[in-house]
Amino acid sequence: MKTKILPEQGRDFEAVLDELKTFGENDPDYKTARTWSLVYYLGEEHAEFLNRAGAMYASANGLNPMAFKSLKRFETEVIRMTADILSGDDDACGILTSGGTESCLLAVKTYRDMARKKRRVRYPEMILPSSAHVAWEKGAQYFGVKPVRIPVDEGFRADVEKVRKAVNKNTVMILGSAPGYPHGVVDPISELGEIALEKNIPLHVDACVGGYLLPFVEQLGYPVPPFDFRVPGVTSISADTHKYGYSAKGASVILYRNMDIMEHQIFVSTEWPGGIFASPGLLGTRPGSSIAAAWAAMQAMGKDGYTSHAEKIMSTTATLIKGVNAIEGLQVLGRPEMSLFAYRSVEKKLGIYAVGDQMEKRGWHIDRQQKPECLHAMVTPMHQAVTDQYLTDLAGSVAYVRANPKLSAQGGAATYGMVSKVPFRKMVKKNVLEMMREMYGPRGQALNLGDRDSKSRGWADRLGRLFLRFGS
Repeated sequence: MKTKILPEQGRDFEAVLDELKTFGENDPDYKTARTWSLVYYLGEEHAEFLNRAGAMYASANGLNPMAFKSLKRFETEVIRMTADILSGDDDACGILTSGGTESCLLAVKTYRDMARKKRRVRYPEMILPSSAHVAWEKGAQYFGVKPVRIPVDEGFRADVEKVRKAVNKNTVMILGSAPGYPHGVVDPISELGEIALEKNIPLHVDACVGGYLLPFVEQLGYPVPPFDFRVPGVTSISADTHKYGYSAKGASVILYRNMDIMEHQIFVSTEWPGGIFASPGLLGTRPGSSIAAAWAAMQAMGKDGYTSHAEKIMSTTATLIKGVNAIEGLQVLGRPEMSLFAYRSVEKKLGIYAVGDQMEKRGWHIDRQQKPECLHAMVTPMHQAVTDQYLTDLAGSVAYVRANPKLSAQGGAATYGMVSKVPFRKMVKKNVLEMMREMYGPRGQALNLGDRDSKSRGWADRLGRLFLRFGS
């Protein structure tokens, strides 16, 4: 690929915008609900509303809340609205972040530093269920905290007794998910809270996916186990406004029970020649557009809007789960509380990854998962219109793979199946790193399975596709 250089002369705005449109021609078709992850789209009217709200503050900078008082007001009100939804009291506090990963990273940093200051912990550890989002592993690596992985039980929830046994003098935090992304089930937060209180260890609830949906699902009468600040041991919660909060991308919230905890998140420098500097999160400059759009989205939705969407989502999810379980050879994993679920093959010769390949040939963007091998779906209100077609295509894909079992040893299915079983994970990591070097190196080469000139062809080529499928 020829390196793109800066044009000698600036181009016409409309010409640039016209070219921009062409860049997305091969992106996932989320506008017609053919995508089951990554995007929480409510239609063009809502998208245009968010664009207009964000555009009003596109050049504003949340770096200095004393300068841009508008952004600080938006942030404060988003925090108060979210605290209300998640049963926080008047002491609850927090910030808007750039996304769920930043919220997770901040919790790791906060509890590491709090343990250093209050308990003189030198070798910090944090307890994570094996189903925890990979962002927590990233946080562990970034901040030098040892992740202690705890297996999940048969229902894919954190094993409470194993969590209890894992707590030691170096434990700086315990994590529970509401829900866990891979299986859509809520960890036993109440039981984890009891451990947290007994051991005097902070408990963070990763509700990045569920924070703006589960409260309304509960109000509709669906069984939702306690997961928010009603559980005494919960000290912080993360929730993504750009997921089921239906805001523009680049917005999440991290909430703490009180400022005595949150103060350990704040960075202060007094010796910089540029002046005394304080920052509440990882970013310095904070885009005003995403902060304004988060406030606008919550105001426009209101409790009635969130409840209405929750009702549609849960009805659609129930139809999908029932439909998947009704297809011979397939089984939904666990008992999901909300709108995420995974399903696997229960027939030895029916390769679930081959089914995924066939679904993609029918125009669906499908996520694969491992341990166990399964396919994943994240349901939004837009999926109600395509549920019947999805189930029809899924049944057809299953029938086709059953009639052609060799498909499991071909193409993407063979690669996914091989990688999920490879015992040498360092080899997998090495090849993925090579793929990342190629993608983000000077050439910025996009993945292309057919590119035989690629240095990363073969393993890294195919692993790259697998890797991206696992993203959330």
